[in-house]
Amino acid sequence: MSLVGEDGLKMIGDMPEGEITDEEIATKTGVLLNTVRRTLFILYENKFAIVVRERDSNSGWLTYLWHLDFSGIEHQLMREKKKLLRNLKTRLEFEDNNVFYTCPQGCVRLLFDEATETEFLCPMCGEDLAYYDNSLFVGVLKKRVDALNNI
Repeated sequence: MSLVGEDGLKMIGDMPEGEITDEEIATKTGVLLNTVRRTLFILYENKFAIVVRERDSNSGWLTYLWHLDFSGIEHQLMREKKKLLRNLKTRLEFEDNNVFYTCPQGCVRLLFDEATETEFLCPMCGEDLAYYDNSLFVGVLKKRVDALNNI
C-alpha cells in the first residue's frame, strides 16, 4: 500500500496472469492508464515487475509486456521494516531528548533553545508560548518501536 497506493493495490489484485500490456491491464482492471503505468514503474523499480520489450517487425513499434513477480517480497518487507524502525528510533530519540514549547493558537512548536531566542513569544502571532508535554507522543512511538521489534 505504501508503495503503490489504493489504486495500485486494486490493479495488482485484478491483474491477469501472464505477460500483458499496460493498456490491457488498464482495460481489465478498470484502473486509469496513467495510474497503471506509474504503478508498474514503481513495481519495476522495486523488482516486483518484469518487463519484456518486443519490436513489431512491420511497424517498428515497441510493445512492453509486463508480468508481476513477488518472489522477493519478504526481502523488500524486511528492508521497509528496518527503514521504518530506524526512522521511528531517530524520532523517538529526538522527542525524548528535547523540551518543547508551543503556541496556544497552534502556529508553531519550538525547541527550548528556539523558544528562548523568541523570549517565549510565538514568532508568528506574538502569543505567549506554553510548555508542550510530548509524553503521550513518546509513548506512542515507543509502542510502535516495540511492535516492530517483535515482528
